[in-house]
Amino acid sequence: MPRAIWSGALSFGLVNVPVKLYSATGRKAVRFHQLNRNDGVRIQQRRVDPSTGEEVAYDDIVKGYEIAPDQYVVVTPEELEALDPAATRTIDIEEFVELAQIDPVYFDSSYYLAPAAGGAKPYALLLAAMRDSGSVALAKMVLRSRQHLAAVRASGEVLTLSTMLYADEVVSPDALDEIATAQAPESSEREVKMARQLIESLAADFDPTRFHDEYREKVLQLIERKAAGEEIAVQPEAPAPAPVPDLMAALEASIAAARDRTDKSGGSRRRAAAEPASDRAGKKAAKTAAGSGRPKGGSDGAKAGAGGAGRAKAPGGRKRG
Repeated sequence: MPRAIWSGALSFGLVNVPVKLYSATGRKAVRFHQLNRNDGVRIQQRRVDPSTGEEVAYDDIVKGYEIAPDQYVVVTPEELEALDPAATRTIDIEEFVELAQIDPVYFDSSYYLAPAAGGAKPYALLLAAMRDSGSVALAKMVLRSRQHLAAVRASGEVLTLSTMLYADEVVSPDALDEIATAQAPESSEREVKMARQLIESLAADFDPTRFHDEYREKVLQLIERKAAGEEIAVQPEAPAPAPVPDLMAALEASIAAARDRTDKSGGSRRRAAAEPASDRAGKKAAKTAAGSGRPKGGSDGAKAGAGGAGRAKAPGGRKRG
């Protein structure tokens, strides 16, 4: 079971909601150690004074901030500790905003907020209110001796907290020379229409389980094969993608390929997700009826399934039958 990394209260006006903070993510990476190529012994990292070549004891190392080449201001741990924000045990909500107003580039790390002892009722109340309003709470908190800006929002049956970057930590796209100086050619109406068609042909409901870190999986497979004594043949580097000489031709070919992929898979996930539940239930009932020997039109579910396409296009989204 995950362990809480912080406990305190979520302050909402004059209401304090006792909560615990849990990490919502666990990054996975394949970590390697540095070894001596000749004997396979793990390399040790040592702190060496380049002027003498001698190793420096840990107690003799201080922190310095470079203000000019080879000029440093030494700062002691005590001086830094005196500047640490007060280790409060509250997440203070400052204001509520719409989620669409926050650029995702500002989000940093994600956490879950769970109710602590005595906090079940106010937690459920705040969760329901935020879920109904669709608002995101901007709050301040101290975590690991650092003050953070955080966004608290309702996600299903739990409150989530995302630490955020400050405005001066986000690089403006205007700082990119290619964007600041480029004269972007205007796209024709036909090009925009084709691009939209390509987007629609690739549209689907978000399902994170469909995506995997294929590189990490291949690295682990490589390690297992080498550990078993298998000789690995190094593959040649893949060629760089060729530039697209004709944008319209590339769009048309991409749309054709997406449609072909859809036809082979028996229908796109997007169309399946867009189909009303009543239609899917009707089709399922019709298939069941066919398998049991009953006439296909002998159930209301089958009739609903037969008329599903018409209902899906009914103006105003009205349901029939």
